[in-house]
Amino acid sequence: MMPRNLFGESPLHSRKIYWRRSLAFILLFALCVSFFSCSSPAVQGAQTAVASPAATPTHTVTWDRYSLKLDGKRLMVWSGEFHYWRLPSQSLWSDVLQKIKAAGFNTISIYFDWAYHSPKAGVYDFTGIRDVNKLLTIAQDAGLYVIARPGPYINAETDAGGFPGWLITQQGRARSSASDYTAAYMEWLSHIDPILAQHQITNGGNIILYQVENEYTYGSLDATYMQQIENKVHADGINVPLDHNDASLRGNWAPGKGTGSVDLYAFDGYPQGFNCSNPTNWSGVPQFETNARSASPNTPIFIAEFQGGSFDPWGGPGYAKCQQLTGPDFVNVFYKSLLSQGVTMLNSYMTYGGTSWGWLPEPTVYSSYDYGAAIDEARQLTPKYYAMKRIGYMLQAVDPITATDLASGATVSNSIINVQQRVNPTTKTSFLFLRHNDATATSNDTFQATFTSPDGTYTVPQQSGTALRLNGRDSKILVANYNFGVQHLVYSTSEMLTQTTIDNRDIAMFYGRNGENGETVLHYATQPQVTVLSGSVTSTYANGNLRLNYVHSSALTQVLIHGGTRDLLVLLGNDDVASHTWLNQTAAGPVLSYGPYLVRSATSSNGVLNLIGDTNSQTNLVVFAPASLGQLTWNGRVVGPTSNPTQGTLPGPQAVTLPALTNWKFQSEAPESQPGFNDASWAQTSASQLRMDYYGFHYGFVWYRGHFTAKGSETSITIDGETGAHGVYSVWLNGAFQGSYNTGSHTISIPAGTLKANTAAEVSVLIGNMGHDEDFSSGDTHKSARGLATASLQGSTSAISWKIQGDQGGENIASPARGPFNTGGLYGERNGWYLPSYNAANWKVVTLPNRWSTSGVGWYRTSFTLNLPANMDVPIGLHISDATYNYQALIYVNGWLMGRYWNTVGPQTTFSLPAGILNTHGTNTVAIAVWGLGAQSGGLGQVSLTSYGAYAQ
Repeated sequence: MMPRNLFGESPLHSRKIYWRRSLAFILLFALCVSFFSCSSPAVQGAQTAVASPAATPTHTVTWDRYSLKLDGKRLMVWSGEFHYWRLPSQSLWSDVLQKIKAAGFNTISIYFDWAYHSPKAGVYDFTGIRDVNKLLTIAQDAGLYVIARPGPYINAETDAGGFPGWLITQQGRARSSASDYTAAYMEWLSHIDPILAQHQITNGGNIILYQVENEYTYGSLDATYMQQIENKVHADGINVPLDHNDASLRGNWAPGKGTGSVDLYAFDGYPQGFNCSNPTNWSGVPQFETNARSASPNTPIFIAEFQGGSFDPWGGPGYAKCQQLTGPDFVNVFYKSLLSQGVTMLNSYMTYGGTSWGWLPEPTVYSSYDYGAAIDEARQLTPKYYAMKRIGYMLQAVDPITATDLASGATVSNSIINVQQRVNPTTKTSFLFLRHNDATATSNDTFQATFTSPDGTYTVPQQSGTALRLNGRDSKILVANYNFGVQHLVYSTSEMLTQTTIDNRDIAMFYGRNGENGETVLHYATQPQVTVLSGSVTSTYANGNLRLNYVHSSALTQVLIHGGTRDLLVLLGNDDVASHTWLNQTAAGPVLSYGPYLVRSATSSNGVLNLIGDTNSQTNLVVFAPASLGQLTWNGRVVGPTSNPTQGTLPGPQAVTLPALTNWKFQSEAPESQPGFNDASWAQTSASQLRMDYYGFHYGFVWYRGHFTAKGSETSITIDGETGAHGVYSVWLNGAFQGSYNTGSHTISIPAGTLKANTAAEVSVLIGNMGHDEDFSSGDTHKSARGLATASLQGSTSAISWKIQGDQGGENIASPARGPFNTGGLYGERNGWYLPSYNAANWKVVTLPNRWSTSGVGWYRTSFTLNLPANMDVPIGLHISDATYNYQALIYVNGWLMGRYWNTVGPQTTFSLPAGILNTHGTNTVAIAVWGLGAQSGGLGQVSLTSYGAYAQ
């Protein structure tokens, strides 16, 4: 979808879903994509979120031990994590949220980053890329519920775990009831809560849950603190249920546990850990159900964060390995295992990771926050996306899975296979969960399964010569004794994708691995007529049961069954067929389509069906739609008249050639390193406190200049420069480069005769602050020193007087639109060399690769023009190729710091440039600041634009 960017391009197509206040509509909407009436088991001990007296609830949020309920209707919460602050292009929020919705998710979980909105105490910004009111409206338009997570602490691999820089110097312990911290976080909540309150589902919005704090599990836990937050948010008008995510399943803050307890207990699970170096090495499948029920027996099993990928550190193996570690096979085995344990509230962290642009990251991670997520950093759909979609579609279509109990009696014929049966207590629908006992096994095994339901006892498959199969790391969910439309499914050895009713015909789709046998049995009182419309299927009728047998293939197989109250169309295919089958609602009724890379939505008007979506190649389209829709369009362009099914061909994307980056200009800087530099306007430090945060400088590079009177006897200087993990600082003495050093204390020798007695001397230190540590264990670790900690001379009693300069304006940020994380204290940053408007006409013309032999910092600038084809989405990145010299670089595009590069550490060499930051129909400016870490390591390698892919819309 071609977005509107900062330069005025076309908006995303967006299907507006207006939330009506009638009870009938909200009951239907809670089903999301399920178009049948479902049961709601009567359960004792149901809980209700109580609204504040001033509230007039439009809808209610309740729960019992099985699931959450909206207006009394059970809801499977299938959620994906999304961070708006990692996508600094407001126009692309719709794109990502539509993709999440299209994957069968009905909810998103959002961290709200306090630091992102507050550069200074008392100063808050909720405009532009920080407009969370608009974000929540976009999410509602996309048809997504929201779990709001405003902290105050969020962790999330972000600077100080989301605490603002101005909080670093507070005396009281954070994440406690200390008075100064309490005043600070209540200020934050006073700003964010009113926005969230108006978007609650109880007020006609889409927020269904509010998370209090985050992973408050380890260290010195303060129950008063938790209770104070809860009291505050209730006073602010929050009346949806409150939850908390225990970092591990320990029962912290569970309902009934006393002061600070919340309405809904939740916990996190990351079974694969965060080392992607060996992506074929798996951990065992976690078993949560018993402990979760013990921790909170009267609430649904709620996993607030389950592993959807992994972060990757500086020097790590790269996100391709993280994608492999937590790929489609991981989704099939681990996520289905959670469902086999009765989980009905689950959030995948991350579903779209995005970019930790600017100085957002905490010290251990780099700019990309791709996370190996289902939707990659460039907003492309990965194989994992489709694996999540296949599960998500089933969860939204087969409602009885929202309330199940573990049943006994199911068996398998192969001892290495694990089978679990869960049964809905009201409908008696059964779910058989199949996987290897050793979830890490890679063997290819066949077997039969035996189970009992109200329909009888079955050993499946029944057809001679066929078997169930688990080939490698795989898992399956089989559905039995299930009513949909007017049909009754006895069982299927294929997995169900979805079901719906179009006009007077029920439709059900089943899928399986390519080449594997499938068997589906349906009950009919009398023998129906079976017509195979496409593919190869055999049918047998006996004892009131119609049995279909087939082999899953890459072709869409269609079987029409005429009999009973209305016809049934059975659709069959392999995983890929299921992945590219899409179900959407229109005013005329549901529409099922097959073929495209993505179908975002569908609309109907005046007999015209318009599908909105993307293709990544020329695509055959098959559509099943209501007969009242006589015309089919794709993104507004006519495909042809409709029938059942309609078939047509959709064009793929055009070829795109990106411009070469040439006409580079260069200018060196770092005058701060030289004697005589005028630092009169810089802040004077106290002798006892040198740390940068105490002077209002929190992010990016910071300069120190020390002045002393030499005695001539100096033998060395010891400097403790605190940068955070992986950081470096450079030192000059009277303009002479002394070297670059890893974070910590280092002693630098001063050769005899270097300094003359009674002469003025200067020491300059450039510190690359990598960010503030997180405070995961509530120990104030986010307050760890940054900048100079100490500095002293050896062989002399002379005192050093220090001055400091960081980003221009400090907490009074120079560019409010870009925010506090965009710039640091380099000379070029303070003087606007990164801005498109800067005049670099007098800079030196160079070609890349380019080298220079002096220490310090140099800047490279160029511009290029894009004119991408209309109706296309072309994600673009900037690539640096240079494996030899040791330098760091800041990558500014149109004034936005979109990446931090370190060629000898890595692993990132390509940096995503989202449309909106990038002008896709006009001129763009690139400015790259290079910090040479050695005396002769300055320069820049080849720089080029690269396309991640191309998508027609």
